[in-house]
Amino acid sequence: MSAQPHASVAGLGSVLPERIVPNEWFEAFIETSDEWIRERTGIRERRFAADDQTTSDLATEAATRALEAASIAPEQLDLLICATLTGDTPIPSTAVWVQRKLGIAAPAFDVNAACAGFSYAMSAATAFIESGQAETVLVMGAEVLSRVMNFRDRTTCVLFGDGAGALVLRRSEEPGVLGSVLGADGRAAEILMIPGGGSAEPASHASVDANHHAIVMPNGREVFKRAVVEMASACRQLLEKSGFAPEDVDLLIPHQANARIMIAVAERLKIPIDHAVVDVESVGNTSAASIPVALDRAWRAGRVREGDLVLLTSFGAGLAWGANLIRWTGPAGP
Repeated sequence: MSAQPHASVAGLGSVLPERIVPNEWFEAFIETSDEWIRERTGIRERRFAADDQTTSDLATEAATRALEAASIAPEQLDLLICATLTGDTPIPSTAVWVQRKLGIAAPAFDVNAACAGFSYAMSAATAFIESGQAETVLVMGAEVLSRVMNFRDRTTCVLFGDGAGALVLRRSEEPGVLGSVLGADGRAAEILMIPGGGSAEPASHASVDANHHAIVMPNGREVFKRAVVEMASACRQLLEKSGFAPEDVDLLIPHQANARIMIAVAERLKIPIDHAVVDVESVGNTSAASIPVALDRAWRAGRVREGDLVLLTSFGAGLAWGANLIRWTGPAGP
């Protein structure tokens, strides 16, 4: 009998748009300040896509970098999965647009679990490999959130940025992705959502005038509290079922939503903050892209080494959350 296949990270890459948007930019049209934003979020600046840049453009560039890091040709991919809430089009999926831009033919689909999307996509990609349905999978998180923001709402518009990250997962004999935990609670769906544009409220002049195609968060305090509780809980569950303790974690990479949330999660888990990646200051909240962007930037900075136990966790609209645990078997640092 053949050994159980495992999924390991073979390559990773990320991209941020060129346009830098500092906190001071918002002062011209809403009541806010650089100090107010930094104190509450830890964000100093973020990146916005150019007018002609789409989510699939960013995803394709991140994917190309990940494939190069893995020394894998696009034609070797068996599957593409893109986590996003800001796809190029309602149909087809953003993953299909990426597939087209890479010039290949392979199954492709999107996952929408908002800011928790990458956790869900990683879990799905791992399952495809472990079940033998795929050998090489491209997993992307990509967002152009600047297109779905109400720039008159200071509670949301200062939080988000654009970007994309990608991982190549390959079948391996040694365990790389050790496990995942996913969760959702639709009872609190209304506290973080985009109300317009679907079958509940189709696009209309009225919905556009009311900014119903933008992110709304009527209870940010509750989102903050639930994010800390659910991410810490998912991490504990995953570590326990995988046979590890928080002190075994070499690097914690939480969803880069808010520095205070990430610090609180690390404190709950009793993981020293210097073992966590807090990358939100210059990037902002890039939703489904935040974990792969932070992981790639940490890897390129030499913070991820062979044998490290890397814990990823996220929380977003749904409410949805998740965690993935990786024993780093490669690639080696750039």
